Amino acid sequence: MDYKKLIKSRQMRVKIMHALSFVPDKIMIKMQYRLKTGHKLDLKNPKRFTEKLQWYKLYYRDPLMVECVDKYDVRKYVKRCGCEAILNNFYGVYNTPDEINFDDLPKSFVLKDTLGSGGNSVILVQDKSKMDENLVRKQMWEWVNYPVNKKYPGREWVYDKRKHRIIAEKYIESNPKDGGLIDYKFFCFYGKAEYLYVLADRKVGQKARLGIYDAGYVKQQVRRGDEMFLKRDVKKPGNYDELLKTAERLAKPFPEARIDFYDVNGKIIFGEITFFDGSGYMKFEPDEFDFILGEKFVLKGE
Repeated sequence: MDYKKLIKSRQMRVKIMHALSFVPDKIMIKMQYRLKTGHKLDLKNPKRFTEKLQWYKLYYRDPLMVECVDKYDVRKYVKRCGCEAILNNFYGVYNTPDEINFDDLPKSFVLKDTLGSGGNSVILVQDKSKMDENLVRKQMWEWVNYPVNKKYPGREWVYDKRKHRIIAEKYIESNPKDGGLIDYKFFCFYGKAEYLYVLADRKVGQKARLGIYDAGYVKQQVRRGDEMFLKRDVKKPGNYDELLKTAERLAKPFPEARIDFYDVNGKIIFGEITFFDGSGYMKFEPDEFDFILGEKFVLKGE
């Protein structure tokens, strides 16, 4: 069932999930998993990667994960790991849009919801003289007014009862002829990278196309069902070994973590750390890849 076609408004979907905050996490996760993937969730003997991510949500608790999912707080963790050089230039962190004086920011910059995900949590400003300030402030108010007393829709505990803030960072320039800004998102298990997403070929108004590679940078004939497929083979970055080693260093404490980077002219720029990719509700084509990735994710006690 494609629930997004039934309820097209993202805001409405979030409101419905908030209204169901009283439903216990385990029950809600089982319902969502069946609805979004079409599979029955097996928590006693999970085999799929997507199943293990649901187990991860419910049963694994590490306070460090709370720090690492916040786009401002994670900077402290990256510094402690000795990777300060990869952090993007930072302009400020704000509790509300009223604290932001746009005159103090450069011509171009990026605004992010510190606890947000997806396109609705980022505002790209290439030229602030052309920016609709009222519209930008309205969107940021939606971020910071996110209800802290409601369960996160995907029941990802690391976001619960936390105040959303705004972070301003440097706008990263890219060359559209090279496929625009390219993301490298490494899936690591206990500090060992196994696969990565490569996102490229961005177009205005569209998401980037997504390809899946193994840790040796061999493109896999696998699609993620909710993303546009990256048909071409993106050239291996010259500093790929450094990207890989940095991802593994940042991921070392965790059973599973996705570590995201940009690579701009050989310079690594840190993106974010995510523990519940797609909230664990994505579908792969072929379906077998869900099991292949699941084999890499060894849960405590397996």
